[in-house]
Amino acid sequence: MTAADPRLQLAFEAAEAYYTHGRTQADVAQHLGVSRPTVSRLLEEARRSGMVTITVTPPRGGAGLQALSAELTQALGVRSVRISSGGGRETSLGAALVQQTSQALLDYRLRPGDVLVVASGRTVYELSLEKLPQLPGLVLVPGVGGQADPEPWFQTNELVRTLAHKTGGSPRFLFAEAKPSPALYEALRTDPSFRSIQQLWAGASAAILGIGAPPRTRSSVTSGIPVDDPAVLTAAGDVCLHFIHPDGRPLEFPDSERLVRIPLDDLLAIPQRLAVAAGTEKVPSIIAAARMGCFHDLVTDQPTARALAEALLPPPS
Repeated sequence: MTAADPRLQLAFEAAEAYYTHGRTQADVAQHLGVSRPTVSRLLEEARRSGMVTITVTPPRGGAGLQALSAELTQALGVRSVRISSGGGRETSLGAALVQQTSQALLDYRLRPGDVLVVASGRTVYELSLEKLPQLPGLVLVPGVGGQADPEPWFQTNELVRTLAHKTGGSPRFLFAEAKPSPALYEALRTDPSFRSIQQLWAGASAAILGIGAPPRTRSSVTSGIPVDDPAVLTAAGDVCLHFIHPDGRPLEFPDSERLVRIPLDDLLAIPQRLAVAAGTEKVPSIIAAARMGCFHDLVTDQPTARALAEALLPPPS
């Protein structure tokens, strides 16, 4: 590269900002005064010219994703761990996990009339925005209430509606807050529509479950959860508002019996349970949920899988 070659100089500056300093392509484009497609072409040119070389080193001393998946499956005591090979700075969480999630749902071989329980949470919400496999006739039902929460990932009816539209399934709705007042809760217990939801929970064939991070680390928690309660502060995370001790025990707190959620016994009786979770902050949550037996299969991304390996597996010799 010479000063007489301004194109290569620009490619060098883009590559240095992107690869060395960790800036996004949008940041690099703004810094250089070019478009994002131009940045993408400059990065490709930097790789092609030899200015950038990329070495892919398998984790844990030579084990690739397949071996890592097998190790984590055994360590967590579950049926499978599916690790996304996609993702990156410019990829959304849903886009990174959708391929493995779609394949897992197809592998469940769900039939028309089968019931899929849908948990709330950011990961499930982001997956609902992606292209999902067609599952015609599938009945989708919320696993928790959530009408009072402003965040879209806690709006369980809308989440179910979107997923049903994407998959060709049929939605069922739960018209209840996550934690109603005592009077509303008593009325709900005898409400025919709520009882029909309870029947669907009890007969569900599958579930798609988010795993909440430790409540003390989260920027938003379902309304009605006492985030300062000692039991909640102890929790490693939650699945369908069932808060979990790090050793896998369920945690209760004042008025938790009033939470609108699939009963734990019904949840654990569902024959096919898929958890979708990513983020290194969720490592203790995933481990605790596995210890409780919340899921059979896990879909996650590579950084989370490697962090799980660090937490669960002995260092390579």
